[in-house]
Amino acid sequence: MWYERLFGGPPSFVATPTEAVWELAAHRSVYIVERPEHAGHAMHTIFVDDPDALVGRDRRAGIEPTARETYDFDVRKVTYHDLDGNEFGFGGAPV
Repeated sequence: MWYERLFGGPPSFVATPTEAVWELAAHRSVYIVERPEHAGHAMHTIFVDDPDALVGRDRRAGIEPTARETYDFDVRKVTYHDLDGNEFGFGGAPV
């Protein structure tokens, strides 16, 4: 599953056949609902401690970012798109 590669493993739990939750860190989770009628419209950005480490892990899992950006004050963002076109960004503070 694409999300398992993006988030580094299987969901922490599956609520229903179309709902899954990944715990990214203590008290920090992402909840994904499969809604085919809305495919390609989601946009998320999650701030992480080390976006570069995440990109390295994802590359080893066979996922490449679709964009890399650096904003004012060297805030960085790496963007991925799933097979439906939904956007998952991972941002990070300056190095």
